[in-house]
This record gives sequence, structure tokens and C-alpha cells, in this order.
Amino acid sequence: MVSVRTVSATPSSLIPADLPWIIEHREDRCTLCGQCTAVCPKNAIKLAHLRQRLPKLDVFSKKRGSDYRTFTGIRQETDHDKLCIGCGMCSLVCPNEAITPVPGTNEHRTLFFNNRKGEPLKRGGRRNAPGATLLDRIMFHRISMLTDPALDAGRHEFTTTTTLGRVLSPEEFLERTMNGGWIPPTREIFPFVIGSMSFGALSPNMWLGLLQGVAYCNEVLGIPVVMCTGEGGCPPWVLRSPYLKYIILQIASGYFGWDEIIRAIPDMQCDPAAIEIKYGQGAKPGDGGLLMWYKVSKLIARLRGVPEGVDLPSPPVHQTLYSIEESVMKMIQTLSTAFGHRVPVYPKISASKSAKSVLNNLVRNRYAGGLVIDGIDGGTGAAYNVSMDATGHPVASCVRDCYLDLAAQGKQNEIPIFAAGGIGKNGNVAQNGMALVMLGASGVHIGKYIMQAAAGCLGNEMNRCNACNVGICPKGITSQNAKLYRRLDPDKVAERVADVYMSINTEVKKIMAPLGRSQNLPIGMSDAIGIADKAAADRLKIQYIC
Repeated sequence: MVSVRTVSATPSSLIPADLPWIIEHREDRCTLCGQCTAVCPKNAIKLAHLRQRLPKLDVFSKKRGSDYRTFTGIRQETDHDKLCIGCGMCSLVCPNEAITPVPGTNEHRTLFFNNRKGEPLKRGGRRNAPGATLLDRIMFHRISMLTDPALDAGRHEFTTTTTLGRVLSPEEFLERTMNGGWIPPTREIFPFVIGSMSFGALSPNMWLGLLQGVAYCNEVLGIPVVMCTGEGGCPPWVLRSPYLKYIILQIASGYFGWDEIIRAIPDMQCDPAAIEIKYGQGAKPGDGGLLMWYKVSKLIARLRGVPEGVDLPSPPVHQTLYSIEESVMKMIQTLSTAFGHRVPVYPKISASKSAKSVLNNLVRNRYAGGLVIDGIDGGTGAAYNVSMDATGHPVASCVRDCYLDLAAQGKQNEIPIFAAGGIGKNGNVAQNGMALVMLGASGVHIGKYIMQAAAGCLGNEMNRCNACNVGICPKGITSQNAKLYRRLDPDKVAERVADVYMSINTEVKKIMAPLGRSQNLPIGMSDAIGIADKAAADRLKIQYIC
């Protein structure tokens, strides 16, 4: 009778070739120090006893045999819960360059096992759509020559700021000034805003580093950078500090942290830069915010007024509102009143076909200070994978439609439009931002880019890392685990923020100088841009160049 050996097979039975990231390990260099296994955030590798067969052939004998050696080496886990995320921390700490993750070239069978325990896959990061974006392909082709000479970006003075808040028409401004009427508040800010990333989604060290960098840009470099708090509220010490004037306070459908903000109003040394009301997010339109329980530490729970260690999902809409008209009437006016009508108040929405309807309602509201439109390429700390990859609207065409609609009403200089979602996705932050400015935006919001440029975020659109949701960020950017976020030096983050904004400021001048523009941003200057894509050119109503 022939014995047949059975192999236990389960739905998660995978081999290393099935994995999205495969650990390459050089045994000849490895000293078994164990640093790689200690630092791996997923426990994807371990030291294990291995057995290797060594074939033996005796040429003087017809008998063949084998020798075996038993040794200790690195073994990669194939359990779905411990899959390598390609962060490369093992390579970073290895003293002998003996280990590194490489992308798997085989079919990633792990995709079929993502939906475990009846729960669809959730992750952080951005849409998995690598390659050049439409914004990357837009070129600035109008170069002033003899009749309208180009400017020297290094010698001329440039105004590289934009206006946040409602701008009255000259006639209405003069009338209200003469009659003592109310003038809507405005802020002169740098057009590249650090977008909404909450205290909770980001680690304390990351948030502190951003705030220090923003303060340095304003007070030392003279670049009026502002940052948005996101949905998680604001630390009490910031609310009662003079740095609040560089902060945009966001209120979202979960209202996390707003009890603390309201209580702090009498003690505020200054007004915030603005108030942002979040109605939608480009990475997950139709969904509310989500902070998973892994990141709800004692500090975050205290700030948000919730129990520790529970999921914090926000409703998809503000529960007291049933229409944009009601939101305009209630929330914008109420929040403007709470701060004595001294602070611009504006909504943030997901890019969609209905964005023009929202904008038209804002035009008719005297307290509305602008509009932020967030596109499908926006990043997030946690969302369902299907929402991030397949739900949403690109930001460029949405901003363009809204601007042209304002221009048709003669209101293009009154309600500023800010764009978000994928700016700097491939590192071209100034190019992407200025392309959107010439399409009609008054400025842009950047989030993932500043995490990558200032803190070394490892996530990308090839599904590398993107573990922001579970709080195991290997760089300590999006983790509430002190052992992880202590890896991040807030002073270094602040230094990099200042470096990034000095570079962006220079690049903005380099784009404005050939246009012959120096005193104001080229908002809506669409004759200066073109694209080698006929369909895109027709859709955006810009020049087709080839």
C-alpha cells in the first residue's frame, strides 16, 4: 500500500511568490543580530531554525544520498495578517545590507484574501493609480518676450500670496466703507496650505513638527503658511497660544474636539486663520472620517472627549442638516458669529458634479469665505479600499467648471476656490499647484506631499506601506505608539517644512516670471497653460499643444 502524504491547505495558504513584497535575504552577509526582526512593524520576518538539503554523490559508488545542515536564518511569514508592507525598515537598520524587500513579480494572490472576517479591506494612503497625473502633463507655454518682457525671478519682487476669505467688489467695498457696513474678514496667506490632517491621525511629534515649521515660515522667513487641524480638534495649549493665527480649525460631522475649542474662545490670544466646515473628503466621498481604535490613545481620547481604544467613525453628513441651503444658513453664519465675524468661514466638499450647485449657494451667502474642493487623488488616514480606488471625481475639471461658472456671473474675484487631492503626487508640487491656480483656484491644499517631503513617509501608489490606519507607521508619522513616534524628531520635521516652503516659493516665482506677472497670482490665466491631450484640452478649455 502506497502512503500518500496530505498537505493541510487553508484559504490563506500562500507561498512567498504570491506575496506583494518578498524579502531578499543574503545569508553570507547576515550576522543574525536580529535588528531587522525587532524593527519590523508587521512581524513579517522572524529568526527560525532551517534545514537545508545538501545532495551528495559518490562517484565510486552507485548509492546516492543527502546530507543536511541545520542553521538559524530569516524566514518570511506568509500569514495574511503578517504580510510584508515593503516599508524597508529592515534594510534601514541592517548593519550589513543583508536584507531588503522587493516587489513581487507574480500575481498577488493576497488580493483575493483581503476581505477577511466579513470586513472589506481598509487602509491609509492614496488611490492606487501610479504614473503621471493630468496635472503633471500641463505645461506653462506662454512666455513673455519683447513687447511684454519676462521678469527676473531672482531680482524682481513678487507677490506670491493669495486671499482667503470673501472679497467684495470695488463698488460694494466702497459703499460699505462709507456707510460703516461690515467688511468680510480676509487673510493674506501662501497659496500652498498644509491640508487637514488631524491630531490623532498624525502623531504628537509629527503635529508638533508641522506647527513649529509653520511658525518659523511665518515669523522668520516671511512666508505666510497656514495649516488645517483636520477633524480631531486642536490641543488646548495651541488654542491659547499666539500660534493659533496660523491654524485653520476644522469642524466635521463627528464634532470631535469642538467642546474644547468653544470653551477656549474667551482665552484665545488671537483669532484662528479660518474655520473650515468639512462636508466631504476626496479620498472617500460619501463617508465620514474614521480613526480606528489602534490610534485612540489616552491623549487622543481626552482631547476628543471619547473612551479610549474605540473606533471613531464620523457620520457621512452633519446630522442636523438636510440641505446645503440649511448648512449655509446655519453653520457658516453661526460659526462666523461665534468668532465675532472676524474669521473667514468656508466649507470643504468632495469634488463632484454637484460642486457648482454648492458654489452658487455660497455666492448668495454674505458670510461664506470660500470653498475647498477635494479630488479623488486625496489621501486619508483610513478608508475602505473600494472607496479610495473607485469613488470620487478628479479635481482639475471640477475646479475649472466652478471657476468658469463664477466668471459667467462676474464673481470670479469674490469667492476663492481652493483645490486639494493629489497635488504633488509625483513630487511636482509647485507645477501641480500653479496649474490649478491657472485653471481657477486661488490656492491648493497639500497633505500627503508634506508627509513625504518633511517626514519621509514611505507610502506610495504601488501599495507600499499604507498602514496609516492601524497605527504601525514605521516612521512614527501616523502612530500613537510612543515607541514608534519617538523615532520622529519634531525639530527635523520643522526644518524640512521650512526647506520645502522656501523651495516652493522659489519655484512659484520661476513659473510667474516668464509670464511677466509679479504683483498677483495668475488665477484663471488659462491662456498660459496647455496640454498634449486633445480630449483634456477640450474638457478644461485650455490650449492643445503638441
